[in-house]
Amino acid sequence: MDYQFIYDERLGIKLPDFDKDWDEYTFSTQTEILLQWEKIRGSIPDRIADLEVLINKKQAALNNEENFQKSCELNSEISELASIINDLWIWYRTNQNISDKIHQ
Repeated sequence: MDYQFIYDERLGIKLPDFDKDWDEYTFSTQTEILLQWEKIRGSIPDRIADLEVLINKKQAALNNEENFQKSCELNSEISELASIINDLWIWYRTNQNISDKIHQ
């Protein structure tokens, strides 16, 4: 197969990995890819919501934390989760135009 979706541990979703340019794929393969991507893309808001729950828990823990080192660790973890959310939104929005092709 000349394309695949590879699971990204950090983001918690599969991302497309193409071996050739989009225009080199047949219409049938493009449609197959788009349908797979639409399923993955549809899961992104739920993934973001799960991460937001984790951020809220860590922020609550941070509010009660008196140990400076632990506070720094929590801040770092919150920052990383926020970065993941940002990257997920980028994937969601960047590929929206591709997903729109399914409906054309």
